[in-house]
Amino acid sequence: MDPLVGIIMGSDSDLTVMEAAADILKQFDIPFEVTVVSAHRTPLRMMEYAKKAKERRLKVIIAGAGGAAHLPGMVASITTLPVIGVPIKSSNSIDGWDSVLSILQMPNGVPVATVALNAGKNAGILAAEIIGSSDEAVSKKIADYKSSLNNEVIEKARKMKKDGWENNFD
Repeated sequence: MDPLVGIIMGSDSDLTVMEAAADILKQFDIPFEVTVVSAHRTPLRMMEYAKKAKERRLKVIIAGAGGAAHLPGMVASITTLPVIGVPIKSSNSIDGWDSVLSILQMPNGVPVATVALNAGKNAGILAAEIIGSSDEAVSKKIADYKSSLNNEVIEKARKMKKDGWENNFD
């Protein structure tokens, strides 16, 4: 099956963060592709990727970048597809804040959905929710996933109470 989500990153060193997006998309049975596309080192490759993404039937692009983190915004400026930016705390980063702000502070007209620092998993979930808005099978898998999160928290609260925490909320 052709990929519905493109996962791109500025460097292969970003893969450890971006793998979480791939893992959650696998869990929801959403086909995806993964590649390195650098806004600064391969600008023509980036432009080509963004221009052809919709034609190739991608529905969402997840773009991870550290440091100056221009990749998500530059891709969003070229494509009409939703772009989810993942700021990455990289070796040349200022505690990740430069990456967060570079992705978050986009000018009007060029939105980029931005998840938390190093939150590849949340980017994958958001991409799945976008796909799920028009695919009932994916929507059901997301609902089941969120239900499992609820159940995990309830179970942790029960365990906490059982283990002697008298002030636990019921």
